[in-house]
Amino acid sequence: METPKNAHSVNSRIREGLSRVAAALRADEWERAKILGLNPTQLAILVLLEGRVDGLGVKEIAAHLGVSQPTATDSINALEKKGHVEKRTGLTDGRSVSVRLSTKGVTLLSQDTESGMIGSAIGALGDAAQETLLVTLVTMIRELQEENSIPVQRMCVTCRYFDPFAHPESDKPHHCHFVDAPFGQRELRVDCREHEQADPTSRAATWDAFQAG
Repeated sequence: METPKNAHSVNSRIREGLSRVAAALRADEWERAKILGLNPTQLAILVLLEGRVDGLGVKEIAAHLGVSQPTATDSINALEKKGHVEKRTGLTDGRSVSVRLSTKGVTLLSQDTESGMIGSAIGALGDAAQETLLVTLVTMIRELQEENSIPVQRMCVTCRYFDPFAHPESDKPHHCHFVDAPFGQRELRVDCREHEQADPTSRAATWDAFQAG
């Protein structure tokens, strides 16, 4: 790990804090995966594919997980042998392959638990602190997306159905036009099955409204 030029800056201290949390997350992921008879990359692939009925290509999976395509391919092949995923050839392009969860894979994920050290630490936070942390994480993820550092995530703030602070005087200020219902800050999604990416202009306007609220 590179030594920061200014170890006393707020930026450096936040990075150090995030690295400690990331280490605990990795330990949790190893434990979760072990219980399910998988390794962390295999579990991450199953979680990524959940709710994506059309599946994802190997290149997309690798990009979302931040791993090489050979690593993704090896993990997908292992999952296929275990019966947790299925590969389907594209209808228009026989060379393209989409990877989808199998029924067995869906069943396996239903047995998963997301507790562990990080779950306990989050649970120890008060409601207000949890909400602030969620909004902060959404902000950071969006920034990484806009810089093309990570693929677009299925977040409320990038979805065409999201209407931020449509009900400003309510404890559920936002509105989802997909389900036509209001919802609160604590219900903001980082990964929503019904997500449909808004066009760049709409995304920018939605984000401005979200921040202004």
